[in-house]
Amino acid sequence: MRAIHYDGATARYKDDYPEPTAGSGEALIRISLSALCNTDREVMRGYSPGFDNVMGHEFVGVVEQCADESLVGKRVVGGINLSCFKPDCLYCSTGRSTHCLDRTVLGIIDKDGCFADYISLPVRLLHTVPDSVPDEAAIFTEPLAAALRIVEQSPIAPDTPVALVGDGRLAFMIAQVIAQTGASLTIYGKNAAKLEIFSPFGNTCLIDKLEKGPSDALPLRNTYEVVIDATGSPDSLATSIALTRSEGLLIMKSTYTGKAEIDMSQVVVRELTIRGSRCGPFDEALRYLERELISLPPVEIFAPQDFEEAFSSDAFKVALDFC
Repeated sequence: MRAIHYDGATARYKDDYPEPTAGSGEALIRISLSALCNTDREVMRGYSPGFDNVMGHEFVGVVEQCADESLVGKRVVGGINLSCFKPDCLYCSTGRSTHCLDRTVLGIIDKDGCFADYISLPVRLLHTVPDSVPDEAAIFTEPLAAALRIVEQSPIAPDTPVALVGDGRLAFMIAQVIAQTGASLTIYGKNAAKLEIFSPFGNTCLIDKLEKGPSDALPLRNTYEVVIDATGSPDSLATSIALTRSEGLLIMKSTYTGKAEIDMSQVVVRELTIRGSRCGPFDEALRYLERELISLPPVEIFAPQDFEEAFSSDAFKVALDFC
């Protein structure tokens, strides 16, 4: 089958990669569209040491084989955390299976991903896509679920001052989720053209060089009760901390290769809370898509063999077509 394989040093297109088989409790899924994520780029920068697998974790596809015959022929999206679910696993037995210490992660940790004609996934991770949701919308399920995880973890009251640092694809989902809470939202970004599409959801502010951290050019400091960092880069962390009000909440959505420097004195003295936020509720994300509660940007679609061009594209959302 066709696949984009990363060997720990280089990503390559292959047309003879072994097709997976569905094990017990799993389904074999024929991929229709696979979407690119910043995490995929970070994998190629060493984000997941030892990764030697097919890349990709955002997909929509059709079930071709499954012990549950009611799923065969259904369009599905799927969760990415393959947890052990053993009764003696602390995390799986206490409702925190996405943090299972023995989990593999689709296209990220020791599990072939969806930049391929086929994947296998446990049935428990699959979610049926409503008929009214086209493939080009269904591939937003995973990032939208990640955005919804923020308010699932930390409910935000109307009129709460919230800053979103980042102007990328995930930030676009987050901005819309936060706007629907009635919060007073300001979006900080580096790309003026991208920020324009955020304007319906809140105020926008251009920061020319986040890597320099907070400066006198930053309009407001210690102003926001909640700050969400979704830049995908460690360069923004100083700015995000500076924007957070004392005793406020900083939510980290960015995953990246390497380490970020942090002034822990600021965290301690100003009594900041820093919360990591990762995967979220797929069923709720699909309801949002079905009811068209979220605006979606157009998707630029490439053939799998043109994956290098896809990875270098400046389009807001990029996908590989495996049909």
